[in-house]
Amino acid sequence: MLNAFDQAYHNLCEEILETGNYRDDRTQTGTISKFGHQLRFDLSKGFPLLTTKKVSFKLIATELLWFIKGDTNIQYLLKYNNNIWNEWAFENYVQSAEYKGPDMTNFGHRSQNDQEFKAIYQEEMKKFKTLILNDNDFARKFGDLGNVYGKQWRNWEDKHGHRVDQLKQVIDQIKHHPYSRRHIVSAWNPTEIDDMALPPCHTMFQFYVENGKLSCQLYQRSADIFLGVPFNIASYSLLTHLVAKECGLEVGEFIHTFGDAHIYSNHLDAVKTQLNRDSFDPPRLTINSNASIFDINYEDLEIKNYQSHPSIKAPIAV
Repeated sequence: MLNAFDQAYHNLCEEILETGNYRDDRTQTGTISKFGHQLRFDLSKGFPLLTTKKVSFKLIATELLWFIKGDTNIQYLLKYNNNIWNEWAFENYVQSAEYKGPDMTNFGHRSQNDQEFKAIYQEEMKKFKTLILNDNDFARKFGDLGNVYGKQWRNWEDKHGHRVDQLKQVIDQIKHHPYSRRHIVSAWNPTEIDDMALPPCHTMFQFYVENGKLSCQLYQRSADIFLGVPFNIASYSLLTHLVAKECGLEVGEFIHTFGDAHIYSNHLDAVKTQLNRDSFDPPRLTINSNASIFDINYEDLEIKNYQSHPSIKAPIAV
């Protein structure tokens, strides 16, 4: 048996496996892909942290708060032992003139297939992380990912230098004009795509108020179904909770709309393992603070009664 949240996710995995098309991709890993899908999660029924594999709420929450703060440097994440953006910053470092270590060309693929190289890569990554955490000058130079989500959410800039704090603006709109159809935040800034370590996969989201409840719909242009999407579901559900609290509203639905929804070819066994599992009851989220959304800390957030199957490891495609 599956709870409604896990069932929706499993249905998507099964549909991609059954009807998807094989496609080459930027990472040279290969995917099974479906274009266009939508999931709906009623947030009054619990918090959609998947239970058929363990998903780290700490990683999800600290990344989201990093976005909300407008930060784009991985130093904040590493202070919480959050390593999910390391590869993109590391790639910039090892391609720079300042890097003098072993050849790290194509480190993502090589570390999967060559155990000797993997040990060397892990040692270089360890050194890199230590420098980011302890050397602020190094962190400023090599920890920044460019104009990624936090920059776009809090400091959108057009070619004329006009700046917009999109998140603050949309919260003000929800408070004063709740039925507007313009409660939109976009991370897709065409003029700055080349200045980002990774162009935004979750490109825009929109809020909707009805009967004192706040709902959120995300459009995700590119979705790594096994590794990324469980994080994205929980992240935007958490964002909906935080914005609802900020605006004095209850939570409604999180609606997840996909463009290219894909399972990487080296994730197939992991997905099949997960699909063979039953689920547990979904957990609940508690926000133990009345601080503004812009001041809230990870320590203020609590997931209660989270029971899950063990995590399932799979390589990230860089």
